[in-house]
Amino acid sequence: MAEMSAMNRKLIQNLAETLSKQVKHFNKTEAECLIRLFNGLLGDQSDRRVGNGLDRGKFRNILHNTFGMTDDMIMDRVFRAFDKDNDSYVSVKEWIEGLSIFLRGTLDEKIKYCFDVYDLNGDGYISREEMFHMLKNSLIRQPTEEDPDEGIKDLVEITLKKMDHDHDSRLSYADFEKAVRDENLLLEAFGTCLPDAKSILAFEQHAFQDTLEH
Repeated sequence: MAEMSAMNRKLIQNLAETLSKQVKHFNKTEAECLIRLFNGLLGDQSDRRVGNGLDRGKFRNILHNTFGMTDDMIMDRVFRAFDKDNDSYVSVKEWIEGLSIFLRGTLDEKIKYCFDVYDLNGDGYISREEMFHMLKNSLIRQPTEEDPDEGIKDLVEITLKKMDHDHDSRLSYADFEKAVRDENLLLEAFGTCLPDAKSILAFEQHAFQDTLEH
């Protein structure tokens, strides 16, 4: 058994070394911790096809329990942003690549990531309809309002006025990027899809605690 775990440890170290060279923001030791965490999470997965990685349900639990996300539509989109090859599983490489932006991404990386999350149909634009769906999803409805949809439509128009620089009634990546650079708060304009500083700190302390002890 000890032989097996020694081999496993070597495999993890080799994988960590490879991934830390391919992925920005994590060193080899941190990559190793994230692989161990990934393997631990996989161990809880009842699906027998564990070889593929984290499934949607498991991944959403992490987003909800660890990073405090509550919006189903956005969590689904975050899963898709991590799952680059669209095989419905987040592999260990996708896990580390995704987390590098999620936890430590530069503004550029985060702008690209948020745009991908908000571009619901993947056509390279955030349309009026997509904005409406996301804003409707993320706003708390007031029971007194006559027609909450009207308020959301107004909000979409205000957002377009502020962010749609080429005035084509939809947001291209260039529109979104310029708007966010001018006003960083617009990064998550259509729903929370990145963790806050407190969640990041808690996650990193938990994930990297072994490295802090040595």
